[in-house]
Amino acid sequence: MPTAGRSPTSDLTFTTPAFVATAPNITGDVETGIGGWSDAEIKRALVEGMRPDHGRLAGVPLAAIMPTGFYKVLLPNDLDAIVAYLRTIKPVRNKVPAPVYKTAVRRDPYPDAEQGFDETTFADPVKRGAYLAAIGHCMECHSTWSRGVSDFTTGLGRGGRPFPPREGTPEGTPPSIAANNTSHPTAGIGASTDPEIGRAITLGTSRHGRALKPPMVSAFTQG
Repeated sequence: MPTAGRSPTSDLTFTTPAFVATAPNITGDVETGIGGWSDAEIKRALVEGMRPDHGRLAGVPLAAIMPTGFYKVLLPNDLDAIVAYLRTIKPVRNKVPAPVYKTAVRRDPYPDAEQGFDETTFADPVKRGAYLAAIGHCMECHSTWSRGVSDFTTGLGRGGRPFPPREGTPEGTPPSIAANNTSHPTAGIGASTDPEIGRAITLGTSRHGRALKPPMVSAFTQG
């Protein structure tokens, strides 16, 4: 299971039994970022997890922490919008350590992303919600997980995946356990109201007012 920490250069680093990887520079710097990548190459990195066949680390896959199995769901217009946004970020020169892979990069296919979506179905809130949940890769954490493999078939949303404390937390801090977010009335969120679920997503607060632990990313999903 991954642990995240900060390197001396303040770059986010993930250490797992399978790899050690530092989040790469995705500003428009040509030498250390993605400034030399074409739009198509950025999109390929998002949905396939592959770097371009040129430049630094040419052809080296992105670490499995990159949730391309979920980002594969992105529709063309949304991919275009992400690339357009990335192009606006000020270029910053920041060379990060190359990834170290101890095993081959493995990605678990996510059923909804494999099946794909069509914008014409988004009038159905369930379909649009499934699309947004895929982009947010909610089920990556909340599905059952064993020996590095996610079970999106029989364990979708069941929770139970442990996440070790983040670097810098007091010694003895227990791991965070991903909650069951199926509709089960007692084990899951079946008894929660829509506003309560909304607060959990946007404020990181349980229905009983308890702060949800990392890696819940309410700072990003609050919008």
